[in-house]
Amino acid sequence: MTTEMQEITITEDKPLLTGQADTKDAELAARILLDQGQDHNIETPHGVLHVTLHGTQTTRRPAILTFHDAGLDSKSCFSTLFKFEEMQEIVKNFTLIHIDAPGQEEGAAVYPPGYQYPPMETVAEMIPAVLQFFNFRTVIGVGVGAGAYVLSKFTLANPDSVEGLVLVNIDTNARGWIDWAAQKLSSVTSSLTDQILSHLFSQEELSSNTNLVQTHRERISKASNLANIELFWKMYNSRRDLNIDRNSTFKCPVMLVVGDQAPYEDAAVECNSKLDPTSTSFLKMADAGGLPQLTQPAKLTEAFKYFIQGMGYMASSCMTRLSRSRTTSLSSSYSMDGSRSRSRTLSQGSQGGQMPPSPSQTMEVSC
Repeated sequence: MTTEMQEITITEDKPLLTGQADTKDAELAARILLDQGQDHNIETPHGVLHVTLHGTQTTRRPAILTFHDAGLDSKSCFSTLFKFEEMQEIVKNFTLIHIDAPGQEEGAAVYPPGYQYPPMETVAEMIPAVLQFFNFRTVIGVGVGAGAYVLSKFTLANPDSVEGLVLVNIDTNARGWIDWAAQKLSSVTSSLTDQILSHLFSQEELSSNTNLVQTHRERISKASNLANIELFWKMYNSRRDLNIDRNSTFKCPVMLVVGDQAPYEDAAVECNSKLDPTSTSFLKMADAGGLPQLTQPAKLTEAFKYFIQGMGYMASSCMTRLSRSRTTSLSSSYSMDGSRSRSRTLSQGSQGGQMPPSPSQTMEVSC
């Protein structure tokens, strides 16, 4: 039997360049990885920390290192802020390091009964191992509530490792006897979820039962690691006084942020009075509630923009799109020493290219 074979020629209309598909696939995979973050479990002298890394791991400039509040984890605390569209103009230039307090990440294994949760001071002592793991010499810290306290402890103990500090809802004081008694009564009359919600949100938000409150109520009450959340919450309430004053304070620029109805408004105001006015900015945000990074990400992004720009890491030309995209007025009075002394009013809707405020200032703003 004779078999005839025909030669068939196939011509590609658009020939595929060698390596082109592989390169595009690799770029897409890298972008997805950067967006989702890279999870790491880092061994420290005091236990394991879950850390999520976002962005290219360049050590030419400090990383932005975050620490969340009690009742939250890094995702629920910071995703809204750092995924905000206008924030991308900033974060694309930095590596983001999100730290979860021990056992607080979603799906974390529950600690056994009788487990002794580390004090806030010990949690702060775990952070240097994270910097060493990623080979970062310095960071810009962003902390909320309990996370602001932890980053403050870390900064006071390691002043050369922190170039700037953003503290949201900071309370530098230990619990007094009245607060302690109120907390004990609350633990008897209220559920753990309600206690934490009272810490996170203003009374107006709780009374209105906003969608955000409902979302976090459900998230906390149904958390598989609720026992771990309770341990972190109780340890934060057992914190010691930071003992900050004008003579013993942070060596880096600091921006304090609080909502005008937040549970910790008075504590933030008191903290501001204890810090060096030449290196402290105080931002009081109107209608921001207890979690301004979730309810007012645009305003906080604008403030963070000027804070970073004042540190010299972003030229004003890079901020033009951000500056022009804002329409809300931000009026501030800045007092600075030396050759930089000036008083000015900035508008978030102003033309790009304005001279940004220096971090060496006192800024009290209602926006």
